[in-house]
Amino acid sequence: MSDGSGPAECLFTYGTLQLPDVQLDTFGRLLDGEDDALPGYRLEWIDVGDERVAQLSGLDKHPILRRTDDPRDRVFGRVLRLTADELDAADEYEVSLYRRASVSLASGLRAWVYVAA
Repeated sequence: MSDGSGPAECLFTYGTLQLPDVQLDTFGRLLDGEDDALPGYRLEWIDVGDERVAQLSGLDKHPILRRTDDPRDRVFGRVLRLTADELDAADEYEVSLYRRASVSLASGLRAWVYVAA
């Protein structure tokens, strides 16, 4: 049982949440992560439409996941371990084009991930 002070949440990241500047701004620290993959999804690119997020990431277009349920489709990324408060901060960073979903990764780990809303 977590007391809320230590990392208790897993977040699969495949885009800008892996960038050091974004992590420092969003979480106030750099996060360690492990490589993993998400089967049954593919990566697309969208116009983020949020000046602050685009400025922070340095990118006008951001990656977004679309579910395909095709086991040949696979997105590679990193699993970050977050506190509940840091997961809330990630929710605030992500624009309305994304929603958080619980998924099963290739490693078998359950994690949150931001997918197309």
